[in-house]
Amino acid sequence: MGRLLSRVQSLALALGAPGLLLVTFLDSSFLSLPEATDLLLIWMVVQHKTLMPLYAGTAVVGSVAGSLVLYYIGRKGGDALVRSRFNSTSVDRALGTIQRWGVLAVLIPCLLPPPAPFKIFILLAGAAGISLSRFVVAIAVGRTLRYFAEGFLAVRYGDRAIEYVHANGRTASLALVGVICAGLGGYFLWTKARRGSSR
Repeated sequence: MGRLLSRVQSLALALGAPGLLLVTFLDSSFLSLPEATDLLLIWMVVQHKTLMPLYAGTAVVGSVAGSLVLYYIGRKGGDALVRSRFNSTSVDRALGTIQRWGVLAVLIPCLLPPPAPFKIFILLAGAAGISLSRFVVAIAVGRTLRYFAEGFLAVRYGDRAIEYVHANGRTASLALVGVICAGLGGYFLWTKARRGSSR
């Protein structure tokens, strides 16, 4: 796997944005390339800071496209696939969570750093029947927040951004998830209060 990862990274660096698209597609679908997209994105932005929006946007598109592959696999039989690898009770609980929280249950794993089980949630999103439009929006929003934040760090801190992501990536991701959850919680409470006052 190490040799394969090295070849994929070399190809991506040689191709530029199309190479980054390929890596993010593979990482979000068939292969597991922990941190490959994050590190490649940062390195490429450090080399060409003016191209940050292109590189970050390309990573988002590649991740959405790769996630759609797993989503459709989930639609066609992901439930059985996941049950063959994990405890059936755990799968039922996870499916219940996805059906209850929908987009939020897809959005949060997009923000978490490896080894968060991103692909399991994508498969289960398809199996749970989350609508295609809501699924795409959740992946796009989550990955946009993540990759543009990394691109901004690369522009601002250069090579030190890689060290920063390694040292603080998990904490920053969890903090962002906390902010999103708090914001959504506040929104739900506000809408509930408005409905109560309108009666």
